[in-house]
Amino acid sequence: MTWFDADGWREIGEALRTNPMRTALTMAGVFWGTFMLVTMLGFSSGLEQATVRTMRGTVTNAVFVWGGRTRMPYRGRRPGRRLRFDNGDIPVLSALPGVRYLVPRNQLGGYRDGTPVTHGNEVGAFQVMGDAPDFAHIQTVEFDSGRFINDLDMTEARKVAVIGRQVHTALWPDGGDPIGAWIGIRGAFFQVVGLFHSASGDDRGDRDEQTIHIPFTTFQRAFNGGNRVNWFAFVADDTTSGSELEELVRTTLRRRHDVHPKDSRALRGFNAEEAFQRIQRLFSGIRGLTWMVGVATLLSGAVGVSNVMLIVVRERTQEIGVRRALGATPWTIVSMVLQEAMIMTAVAGMAGVVAGTVLLELASLAIGPDNPSIGMPRIQPSMVLISTALLVVAGLVAGVLPARRAVAIQPVDALRSE
Repeated sequence: MTWFDADGWREIGEALRTNPMRTALTMAGVFWGTFMLVTMLGFSSGLEQATVRTMRGTVTNAVFVWGGRTRMPYRGRRPGRRLRFDNGDIPVLSALPGVRYLVPRNQLGGYRDGTPVTHGNEVGAFQVMGDAPDFAHIQTVEFDSGRFINDLDMTEARKVAVIGRQVHTALWPDGGDPIGAWIGIRGAFFQVVGLFHSASGDDRGDRDEQTIHIPFTTFQRAFNGGNRVNWFAFVADDTTSGSELEELVRTTLRRRHDVHPKDSRALRGFNAEEAFQRIQRLFSGIRGLTWMVGVATLLSGAVGVSNVMLIVVRERTQEIGVRRALGATPWTIVSMVLQEAMIMTAVAGMAGVVAGTVLLELASLAIGPDNPSIGMPRIQPSMVLISTALLVVAGLVAGVLPARRAVAIQPVDALRSE
């Protein structure tokens, strides 16, 4: 029997139909293995997509550093001191090796506290940030109209503002064009020069769109900020990692502000590079676990196929003996068993792939493209090809032992068996 023998294929089909219940139960294990593999890969891909989307808009090698309270005495300074930065830190930090962009930042209120902002009769509470032009390279946004803060705004301390989409929605309920209009912030008035929306998803994107950016120099003058700086944002160049730059910045600021080198609470920060790497490691682990579970389930199904094929070989002992007595070669017997095992494995496995893909498509339709919590589950074509290759391997594994058992049967012994 060759791999392209039509009579042989019909014979295999008849053998599978002879015991439909046994065949169906055997194939169910392989079906479940491929179905689980495809669906788990698809949903983990959607979750990864949603997580990456929440980080979209911030460069992955950005570093943010702000002051905390000292815990250790140092150089005559008492513990419990609030660490405050100032304009004198800016040129020192800008000159550090590895710094591509440096942005001093100020903020009205706390991290989540809004500041009252007015436009005509409309009032809303929003984040008000004092920023420099280079902040556009740290947290990228998509402009609906207008522009971001520029160098002339900084030099002349212009009273201009760039507002997020949710600020626009709240202060312009009729949807009017905000460019050129004026908004009031704590008694000072700023002309709107830009309207943006966030590229990020989830809560972070909403927070970004509730933000108003004004020039850093204007912020210090308009709100009696003196030369204070709340925190710094950095982007490392191509020669330096975010972690290396963060350590260099921390060391410099500790030295300038008399902070003990081992005082870990005096300087706080966020390293986007480390966060991004943690996410990558997390999803690498999830993908590895998914493949491990899926392959293990698929192999357990293949073991079931192998056990059934051993039973089939025993039931067809006399038939195999007759074939051998009539001149069938060992390869003919082996190919007969392997084909039967691979047919069961392939049909069940491809059915699992199709069922899993259909489920992912239905889930994608239900979730929609703009869901902030989870991305649309997808299965990559490469994953389908790998799954197909695994099915071939599983079929071969399932058929090898029964085939060896079949070819080891001696014609005389087979003809005597009942």
